[in-house]
Amino acid sequence: MSLSLRELSRRSQGLAPGHRACAGCGIPVLVRLLLAVAPDPPVVVNATGCLEVVSTIYPYSAWPVPWLHNAFENAAATASGVEAAARALFARGRIPRVPKVVAIGGDGGTYDIGLQSLSGATERGHNFLYVCYNNEGYMNTGIQRSSATPPGARTTTTPVGVHRRGKLEPRKDLTEIVVAHGVRYAAQASVSHWGDLAKKLQKALATTGPTFVNVLTPCQPGWDYPPEDLVEVARLAVETRYWPLYEVADGRYRLTFTPRPPLPVRAWLERQGRFRHLLDDPEAVARFQAWVDANWDRLVARTR
Repeated sequence: MSLSLRELSRRSQGLAPGHRACAGCGIPVLVRLLLAVAPDPPVVVNATGCLEVVSTIYPYSAWPVPWLHNAFENAAATASGVEAAARALFARGRIPRVPKVVAIGGDGGTYDIGLQSLSGATERGHNFLYVCYNNEGYMNTGIQRSSATPPGARTTTTPVGVHRRGKLEPRKDLTEIVVAHGVRYAAQASVSHWGDLAKKLQKALATTGPTFVNVLTPCQPGWDYPPEDLVEVARLAVETRYWPLYEVADGRYRLTFTPRPPLPVRAWLERQGRFRHLLDDPEAVARFQAWVDANWDRLVARTR
């Protein structure tokens, strides 16, 4: 399939107009692209979270494909059951093909609450794609921190005050946790780099067995940026090497984008209100930069 914007524009736009996503939300961008590159309509299993709430408030649905809602913790388990049932129905001649199953969850339902079911489904080898729309917090329930929240970020459970300056702990590296399960394909992507994201979604959909794509998907209320800055905020996360774009195919690491030269991470921090308190603290910004640089160096070493 051609990956030109002209070709993609001729395909289904995915989510129907009228969904309730916030202005400046990256989730609709991701979902539309996912449904555009899928060669056949997938069966979508959606964990509780922002996407489920904004796209399916009863009695309406913005989904043009078969869609199931389940709890925070069991999207991958539900996808496992759907995939196994589809194979059984196909073997009995009840359906003409086995559809691709796609599980979608936010970082709260993937990094944290749903990690056990994701681990189990990948270990069992089910043929499905798991897409994490990573907005780095429990945005749907009031902007609480998750294990995907970066250090220093302000959330309602990591406030900024005299004794605490945002989240203290580093971000969990979920992509590497999934890679450790031996999956044939895993990747990190961003809604800002549509061509890179489209190719990774295509590869993941075409690969047999469990696959995983972790997509940085900015949240306007949680990250506190002007709605029109969605793509720019996501782009700066990549250009500063805060969010590296890479893939792991059959155990081989490959960077799919290398900023030349990389921008200082302050360029990304200063575009978001959740990091405003760090900007007058040069030592805090320097620590954040050192953390980003160390993560990048470790990733580069794996590609050699």
